Amino acid sequence: MKKFLLLLLISLAIFGYSQEPIEKKTYQTQKLTNGPIVIDGILDDKSWNLVEWGGDFIQQSPYEGKQPSQPTYFKILYDDNNLYVGVLNYDSVPSEIDRRMCRRDDFEGDFIEINIDSYNDQMTAFSFTLNAAGVRGDEAITDDGDDWDDTWDPIWYGKTAMVDSGWVAEIKIPFTQLRFGNKANHSWGMQFTRRIYRNEERSLWQFVPRDANGWVHHFGILEGINNIKPKRQIDLFPYVVAKQEYLEKEEGNPYATGKKSILSAGVDGKVGITNDLTLDFTINPDFGQVEADPSEVNLSAFESYFSEKRPFFIEGSNILNFQINGGGNSMALDNLFYSRRIGRLPHYYPDLIEDEEYADFPENTTILGAFKLTGKTKNGWSIGVMESITPRENAEIDLNGEKRKEEVEPFTNYFVGRVQKDINKGNTVIGGMFTSTNRKITNAEIDFLPKSAYTGGIDFTQYWKNKAYYISLRAVVSRVNADSIAMTNIQRSSVHYFQRPDADYIHVDSSRTSLTGQGGTVEFGKAGEGHIRYVAWVTWRSPGLELNDIGFLRSGDEIFQVFWMQYGIWKPFSIFREMQINYNQWTTWDFGGRKNSFGTNINMNMDFTNHWSFSFGVNYNGDFLSKSFLRGGPSMKKPADWNAWGWLGTDQRKKIRLSFNYSVTKNYHNAGVFNFYSADLTYRPNDALKISAGPFYNDITPTLQYVETVDYENNDKYIMGRMHQSTFGLSMRLEYYITPDLSVQYYGQPFISAGNYSNFKKVTDPVADEFYDRYHQFTDDEISYDAENNTYNIDENHDKKNDYSFDNPNFNFMQFRSNLVVRWEYLPGSTAFFVWSQGRTMSNDVGEFSFNNNMEDLFDVQPHNIFLIKVSYRLQL
Repeated sequence: MKKFLLLLLISLAIFGYSQEPIEKKTYQTQKLTNGPIVIDGILDDKSWNLVEWGGDFIQQSPYEGKQPSQPTYFKILYDDNNLYVGVLNYDSVPSEIDRRMCRRDDFEGDFIEINIDSYNDQMTAFSFTLNAAGVRGDEAITDDGDDWDDTWDPIWYGKTAMVDSGWVAEIKIPFTQLRFGNKANHSWGMQFTRRIYRNEERSLWQFVPRDANGWVHHFGILEGINNIKPKRQIDLFPYVVAKQEYLEKEEGNPYATGKKSILSAGVDGKVGITNDLTLDFTINPDFGQVEADPSEVNLSAFESYFSEKRPFFIEGSNILNFQINGGGNSMALDNLFYSRRIGRLPHYYPDLIEDEEYADFPENTTILGAFKLTGKTKNGWSIGVMESITPRENAEIDLNGEKRKEEVEPFTNYFVGRVQKDINKGNTVIGGMFTSTNRKITNAEIDFLPKSAYTGGIDFTQYWKNKAYYISLRAVVSRVNADSIAMTNIQRSSVHYFQRPDADYIHVDSSRTSLTGQGGTVEFGKAGEGHIRYVAWVTWRSPGLELNDIGFLRSGDEIFQVFWMQYGIWKPFSIFREMQINYNQWTTWDFGGRKNSFGTNINMNMDFTNHWSFSFGVNYNGDFLSKSFLRGGPSMKKPADWNAWGWLGTDQRKKIRLSFNYSVTKNYHNAGVFNFYSADLTYRPNDALKISAGPFYNDITPTLQYVETVDYENNDKYIMGRMHQSTFGLSMRLEYYITPDLSVQYYGQPFISAGNYSNFKKVTDPVADEFYDRYHQFTDDEISYDAENNTYNIDENHDKKNDYSFDNPNFNFMQFRSNLVVRWEYLPGSTAFFVWSQGRTMSNDVGEFSFNNNMEDLFDVQPHNIFLIKVSYRLQL
């Protein structure tokens, strides 16, 4: 903490220089008088003659402040319902214009982009991108450009055409997709960006230096829009889904007959409550077209984090984001809201009589309905409210033809509310968030779940010196209510580990029925102006902080201090296009005042003039006192380590692109070696087809890998082993674009992992100064393998009798997941999906990695095939 305060005081004393404000450009538009413009990419409508060309773009990269290599001109018109944009992208070598097809929001090839701050709050904007092949991209920009949300998918229109002098873009943006006040005369912020892909060149209409802080408040001005009325959007998207599953038939199991048919329907909707606020809702949603999560083997004490992929939950999710940790990390760990909690796998699985009882168990919790109310008012209030209801879920259990139902997930209501207020043109931002989870538990078997859980947070950010510097505060509180059984489980979970014998400031209270906690972050940084940027923060999470009913938290009881600094060079020199040098330092403590870890890192990122890229870094982690390593036992000291990594990528503009990554970590005292290899190959034989393959291979050999905690004579014995784990995976993608609105996409990933354990040990003194004094390795006289029961027996007191035993921890895990999706947007906002998904999974305890044998075993498994057709239709009311 003292280091952080010292860094903060030093930083506050260093203000550097302040940039001179750049004069803002203005463009004057006019209203159409002869009816709407037909969007065909030609710009031959006479109405375009009503206004003058705008232009005079300035290059931002690679040569900041210079004239672009190719000129760009635009015109803007409007009528009562739409904004029209025409852009002439001159190019002296039209044959070199990159017209590659891609997914919406992938932003590949040459493109033109317009950003519109229709709120004129200098904090938020709407971005519309059209590449030379006619592929659209769109993003909602918030926090003055710190957050670009590409999950926002408005309905708008764009066409392109090749001409002798370059290429033309013609765009129509309905006012229903923008947000603006109800007044006679409008002045909107506006920015144009053009990218010329072959040069990796970006030029701007309103010049913004590379080292500028923020984005939206630098925009130029669009004038001349008068007497338009805010438009209320009302769109309904009813859909039907037909699904056929084929899976392995299981003799005697009435629920595994080999096939299953499902026909369902639902409706999504988007309703403009006011011009500022939009209500999104879904009833009986289906997400069958969503790509499966990647495979993994999790040997840690903590829950895995998977990113959200369901369209309803990802679109506009930025307003519901409330991260505790500092640094602006986009990885949303430690967050008050983690949408994957809604519709998750049910918590409880019934105990079945082996070979006699069978269960029809729901794969996911049904979402009866959900709605989101989001938007930003003209007074600067950003609002986000989400409500979702999941019903009581039952598993049907069959015993010799007699069926019964057993509750596996209770009726649950989820609520999330978020507000933020911009003050003084966004130089001050205050906000808050509240969440609640309420369950109606009627089955005593699932009383391990909390009955209710609530979290709340406040945040404050103050900018100064033209937003070059900032200080922010985030603080959260949580409260969980449950019966004593559930509360005991929560206290003993990996998030808390209140049972740790060496933590005298916490303990398990088996009578308590509630748990409260708090956390937060204090952060200071320099975000712009000059070559140097830095940020320092302290994050704390109290032992009782609990977010995991609707949020995400891996561990409480931690104080985390970080300092980061970067020196950036963005003007080409020598063989470099640009370069960044980064330094990091961090320290952690627990709430008992113990220093748990410290480390440092230096890394560099380089882009070369031949458009290759190279990055490397070196990390040092000191001795680490882990409170989770013994799964609720005392903290254990882990040896220090060094880590080195490097990444090399070839020119991404070429038809073939390769990248390679390698990372190695070595612990002191030969306590472990961790090797990670990965590569990526992308091949584009033409503009419409893209094929990629990303293999990875990991080989790790920790000397101390947790195996099991065994009770012997009322004492816990913490069993460790040397583990050799090898993991291979291959992510494969094929994308073929027939038109910008009709595509075929394939994803597949075979995954195999094997872990072999040896040299078993018991922990003796987990914090001994000498590494080898922290454990005792069992001798041949003390340990024996029982092949019949697949267990290891321990004779600790050498009396020729087994004192305790533990299961053989060896494992092999193999999985294959794939999705083939044909997507056709046959009308704007109306979509048809044709989907084939396949999954294969198997596991055993052999513990041997053999690529050929493991792959053969995997593809000998009966696949689980799902064929799905989903059709939605947009009703515009």
